Amino acid sequence: MERWDTPDGDFIEVHRLAASPGAPRLLFLHGLEGTVRSHYVAGFFEEATRRRWAADLMIFRGCGSEPNRAPRFYHSGETTDLAFVLDRVVREHPESPIVVAGVSLGGNVLLKFLGECSGTLPRQLRAAAAISVPYDLERGARFIAQGFSRIYDRHFLRTLRPKALAKLQRYPGLFDRSKLERATSIYDFDDAVTAPVHGFLGAHDYYLRSSSVLWLSAIRLPTLLLSAVDDPFLPAAVLDRVREIASGNPALSLEFTKHGGHVGFVAGRWPWRPFYYAEWRTCEFLDAALRA
Repeated sequence: MERWDTPDGDFIEVHRLAASPGAPRLLFLHGLEGTVRSHYVAGFFEEATRRRWAADLMIFRGCGSEPNRAPRFYHSGETTDLAFVLDRVVREHPESPIVVAGVSLGGNVLLKFLGECSGTLPRQLRAAAAISVPYDLERGARFIAQGFSRIYDRHFLRTLRPKALAKLQRYPGLFDRSKLERATSIYDFDDAVTAPVHGFLGAHDYYLRSSSVLWLSAIRLPTLLLSAVDDPFLPAAVLDRVREIASGNPALSLEFTKHGGHVGFVAGRWPWRPFYYAEWRTCEFLDAALRA
């Protein structure tokens, strides 16, 4: 693990997989409350190893081995840290072609970044892939607070709440503690904490300005969008909107499977020998772009 100091006096953790000089590099972004121990991280690093790629896992602020120093956390629309990490990887490895992938929240950050910076991306960046992206953040937050999906809502709250309280203890007045204590959903948390800490008017404003669906039409890098219709994190109608947008953008390759859940896509004939389709399919797409 390496710790990179950021221009604002904070730091970002990066976990790295070495390879031979000039080998392709995979830059990977994890999901909400993900860590280096997230199951999909191991899967992508194994795929990179098998293909003799190097890999760089960017850990979002607050998800690493210790709390970050700055008042802010990470969120679904924050792209400056990705720009910072990508720029350093490019400078450190100018002869290596680079591919980038993100899951869930990390996928949303990636797609928004690709849309924002479509005309200024480094020449080494060859392709991207985004898995199980909550393209419309408000519809996703509303959806996850209902029915069976509420189990995920509560799970994230159990880790986000103590992090926020620790941040408030270090930075008194950062947000309204009573509003956080009343929060019973991710939407409530984003309204109480994420929005005020990061300069949004509220959860609605945060979701509106950060949803990657608004940036898809601007993407020019070959990009795979892999999602499942039964993803418990967003209504299937959101994927219909993504299909409509992608039909007018040849840079986007869609693969929306009937089943797969959220960052799941577990296949295989035998339960004791699972085949992790998302990791394989993503790296197949990226590998094809590298060879092209």
